[in-house]
Amino acid sequence: MTDLHPVRRALLSVSDKTGLIDLGKALAARGVELLSTGGTAKTLRDAGLTVKDVSEITGFPEMMDGRVKTLHPMVHGGLLALRDNDTHVAAMEEHGIGAIDLLVVNLYPFEETVAKGGDYDSCIENIDIGGPAMIRAASKNHLFVNVVVDVEDYEPLLAELDKNDGQTSYGFRQWLAQNAYARTAAYDAAVSNWMADALNLEAPRRRAVAGQLAQTLRYGENPHQQAAFYLDGSARAGVATAQQVQGKELSYNNINDTDAAFELVSEFAPADGPAVAIIKHANPCGVARGETLKDAYQKAFDCDRTSAFGGIVALNQPLDGETAQEIVQIFTEVVIAPGASDEAKAIFAAKKNLRLLLTDGLPNPQDTGLTTRQVSGGMLVQDKDVGHRAMDDLKVVTEKAPTDEQMQDLLFAWKVAKHVKSNAIVYVKSGQTVGVGAGQMSRLDSATIAGIKAQRMADALELPESLAKGSAVASDAFFPFADGLLEAAANGATCVIQPGGSMRDDEVIKAANEAGLAMVFTGMRHFRH
Repeated sequence: MTDLHPVRRALLSVSDKTGLIDLGKALAARGVELLSTGGTAKTLRDAGLTVKDVSEITGFPEMMDGRVKTLHPMVHGGLLALRDNDTHVAAMEEHGIGAIDLLVVNLYPFEETVAKGGDYDSCIENIDIGGPAMIRAASKNHLFVNVVVDVEDYEPLLAELDKNDGQTSYGFRQWLAQNAYARTAAYDAAVSNWMADALNLEAPRRRAVAGQLAQTLRYGENPHQQAAFYLDGSARAGVATAQQVQGKELSYNNINDTDAAFELVSEFAPADGPAVAIIKHANPCGVARGETLKDAYQKAFDCDRTSAFGGIVALNQPLDGETAQEIVQIFTEVVIAPGASDEAKAIFAAKKNLRLLLTDGLPNPQDTGLTTRQVSGGMLVQDKDVGHRAMDDLKVVTEKAPTDEQMQDLLFAWKVAKHVKSNAIVYVKSGQTVGVGAGQMSRLDSATIAGIKAQRMADALELPESLAKGSAVASDAFFPFADGLLEAAANGATCVIQPGGSMRDDEVIKAANEAGLAMVFTGMRHFRH
């Protein structure tokens, strides 16, 4: 028995009318009878096509504002009937049910309604019922029925029909069915997650996660791992929504690091001046403000020139020619910015492998959302870390209070530390990171490594003393002992910002006073694992 089956009758009911007329004409030209509903039928008729309304075959008009139109045995019987089952065939003949060989449906724009800020009632009205029901029915019966849910699959469908003389193969129908089930799953996930948010459910009994394929990747973190990049449908400015102007295809690590870089630089509002972040392996190796973007880039680069090689550069303002000229002096993997001048693009064009990503703006660091992480047998879900501290939120706990200049550096260091893997220690001086210690099992080790980097860079710049001399230091979590704080002081730090909350806070405060340090508590930590 052949796995090829002809397409003689199709039901089209779409919200997105893109490509609909061309598809309808192509099917009609191949002798396919067209069934349709509401606006879809009108669009096809207006194009001069012969279309039969679903209400003609069900014997019922569309009712209840279109909520009920396809939920009928004449429709679902035509989709679900097994053509090789005598009982099914007999039931179709007895009740006058015609087979439907092709279903073309895309769903009410629920996700778009939510993204546009629709109110509760508007979102509810944009939850499709008949569409998902038909899609699931047709998908279940993919032994005989084709189901198309995406506009981009119109051409493959027509190509398949042409290839097989008006028929489709079982493998093709399987492929369509899998895609269709994924679509309804993603749709249901969007609805359930929206409703959980609308009801302020912190931990709903079930949490669904879905994404749409953006690209398959050459490999994952390592060449032996397969990987792909999926979009969650949000419009947040960043690597997922950026336009790639030039350069090689992004890799798994490029995407991960670029996201880390852009999220970090977005902490610094463009209105407050240019800022640049350079990232390596999802950790910042240099972050700085400057009078100009070029100045900010040079300061960020001068924090750790060695690590910056092959790094990711993120800017909080549109890339200009002067800054572009500086960036191309060393090998850089990716640059992401909210725009770029023609001069900057021309300079980058000479570096064919350098990836340039441009966005429409910066992501709002205060936007809430969820982060997920898979573990064996499950996944962890939490609110995104949007914790923020302003000057008025800080508590001075030492005899010496920070100066205004020190306070600015403390807040700068605190913003950077939020984006450094724990245990995190960040030294900052005059709006420039001068030492970053990341991802160590001991906070003391992070303080030591950051100090070594500050001294190493001072040596490279032929400076008489460590870059950390006179710096502000941030710790993403409290100092459990005084040793890490004293290490920072030994490396030249003069003031400290940390959450506080250790059982040894008094001991640490005493050590800070004895070392002549100014220290403030935030009351908030920023673990990043």
